[in-house]
Amino acid sequence: MSAIKDIKIPIEIEMNLFENKFRESLKSNVALLDKIMYYIIKRKGKQMRPMFVFLSAKLFARFEEKTYRAASMIELLHTATLVHDDVIDEANFRRGFFSINALWKNKIAVLVGDFL
Repeated sequence: MSAIKDIKIPIEIEMNLFENKFRESLKSNVALLDKIMYYIIKRKGKQMRPMFVFLSAKLFARFEEKTYRAASMIELLHTATLVHDDVIDEANFRRGFFSINALWKNKIAVLVGDFL
């Protein structure tokens, strides 16, 4: 078993619930934006930041709705910085997939990063 899978064991339920809440937080009333958010969600990373939030909450036995909100906010901020970073670096790939700016151009990518 990988180290990340081992780390997730005590917070597996919380991570699954987080993913649902995170996905919901990315919905909008703009079709193109929803399409791009779907693309981002399908290519998610390891989600280390939310894991740290949940492990810390477990450590102090303080799991509340605020915990999920904090984890979502941290992940949203991190994702936004990656989208903007790809524009600045003119990167065409992120985690082995086309970057947002490579698929939808820089202006759209900047606006997506701002939305996040």
